[in-house]
Amino acid sequence: MSTPEARPATTIAPEDVDAVRPRLTFFKVMAFVVGVGLLVLVVEMVLSYGFGMKGTDNPLYWWPQPHGFIYMVYLVATALLGFKVGWPLGKMVLVMLAGCVPFLSFWVERRVAREVEDGLAAARR
Repeated sequence: MSTPEARPATTIAPEDVDAVRPRLTFFKVMAFVVGVGLLVLVVEMVLSYGFGMKGTDNPLYWWPQPHGFIYMVYLVATALLGFKVGWPLGKMVLVMLAGCVPFLSFWVERRVAREVEDGLAAARR
């Protein structure tokens, strides 16, 4: 009895390979940036709420607003990749929410990148 060939979780059409690659790179960069930015935000919150460093007493008081903008760019990067590779909306939302949990964006980025790379490899065959 033969075993069926393993199919990648993400199926990418051969004509979409060139369009997926830059979207995957954009997603990977933004997932890393958001992950680091979220860790900086946690430090800002610890200084603010844990040590009572309010306003300009906190050296990172300025960080929440840029972090919010960066997170919105991450949402765009996730949507661009997700729509191109055909993720269901639920999966796309879960990947987007990974940017809200410290360290989770790093893990999800690796998983998503591996899945999409497997789909790209299958599309090239």
